[in-house]
Amino acid sequence: MTAPGEEQHVSSGFVRSYVITGGRGLPDAEDLSLVTLVTLAPDRQPPPNPSPEVKAIWELCSGGYLSVAEVAGHLGLPVGVARLLLQDLNQQGHLLRRKAPPPAQLVDRKILEEVLHGLQVRFG
Repeated sequence: MTAPGEEQHVSSGFVRSYVITGGRGLPDAEDLSLVTLVTLAPDRQPPPNPSPEVKAIWELCSGGYLSVAEVAGHLGLPVGVARLLLQDLNQQGHLLRRKAPPPAQLVDRKILEEVLHGLQVRFG
């Protein structure tokens, strides 16, 4: 409780997204999709005076590849905000990107039936 005339200290862990992005518009989802994998480029130094969010991305991505969705989840930020911060780091040459592996292809039903038949013959 504050005394009359004393300012109350406001502290909250909540920071508005436009403060983090500097009011910039969010990038297209096609450039960095949810499943795009990102990691730090080798031998890179953190940018000077990084924001807390960029520091967190730097630590997260230093351990290997993470998807854009994972980075956003770990940071507790909307995906668009995380995508914008990752795009900035990518444009500065700090990140490597890799497309997600393609979805599995359908296997011919005849081959699956032959494998099943072979397993049944061998193991009963």
